[in-house]
Amino acid sequence: MKHLINLLDLAVEDVQAILQHAAALKAECRAGRRTPLLAGRVLAQVFEKPSLRTRVSFEAAMQQLGGSSIFLSSKDAGLGGRESIEDVARVLTSYCDVLVLRTFSHTLIETFARVGRCPVVNGLSDVSHPCQALTDLFTMQEVCGTLEGRTLVYVGDGNNVAVSLAEACAMLGAAFVIAAPEGYQLTPDFLARLQSRFPHCSVTQTTDPREAVSEADVIYTDVWTSMGQEAEKEQRQRIFAAYQVNAALLKAAPSTARFMHCLPARRGQEVTDEVMDSPQSVVFQQAENRLHLAKGLFVWQLT
Repeated sequence: MKHLINLLDLAVEDVQAILQHAAALKAECRAGRRTPLLAGRVLAQVFEKPSLRTRVSFEAAMQQLGGSSIFLSSKDAGLGGRESIEDVARVLTSYCDVLVLRTFSHTLIETFARVGRCPVVNGLSDVSHPCQALTDLFTMQEVCGTLEGRTLVYVGDGNNVAVSLAEACAMLGAAFVIAAPEGYQLTPDFLARLQSRFPHCSVTQTTDPREAVSEADVIYTDVWTSMGQEAEKEQRQRIFAAYQVNAALLKAAPSTARFMHCLPARRGQEVTDEVMDSPQSVVFQQAENRLHLAKGLFVWQLT
């Protein structure tokens, strides 16, 4: 079964195939055609965390491909202890053709993949966000024309999104730069694993955002406080204040640089309105591409 739990579980050729499917299906959709490639297939989604883009993009993707979808909260699915996780996984995956999980615990997703009977997709965990990263590189490819030799600069917390972006860049030949405060950067263990898998990958860490964006093709940020970190909100706002993506930081980058954000954005915190709504922003192209990437992923998994 073709699971997507972490990007590094895939071969580079798998990632390229998913992006190729996404591009072809987006072009077909834009031409007014929606071929029912997955007619009769059923998607199930189980979420512990709320979502706009993840839920709707996956549901719309399966329906545009001719299939149907079912949504369950974690309580509906019985993840709160009504029965064992393994029993839930075995039953639920016997009813559907592909399952998307959006959870706090990465181990829970791994358990579903280990005992389940259909492909499992990590719709987000505290460890990684592979579908978002694939969407981001797909968007970067659209706006830059190619990924090889391009530079994606991430400004902010070295969180699950940053981890998956670093992996995606390493797999597809783009340089990855992260500007983050000390204590919030990518861990040495993660970087060592990435360098071991891709010895020629380019990953740079700095605490200086202006230095980081000086050669950026894409400038990317995410919220400073993720779900589950609410108790740290005030502390994080102080620590990350110097890492806001604003007009001054955008001016320190090449004029051709584009701005991306995985959304939802906290306007006035990690990014200003002036940047979000600027001609250099491709945030909403990026958001739309969640749909096309989901279609490419499902076709890769199920055909």
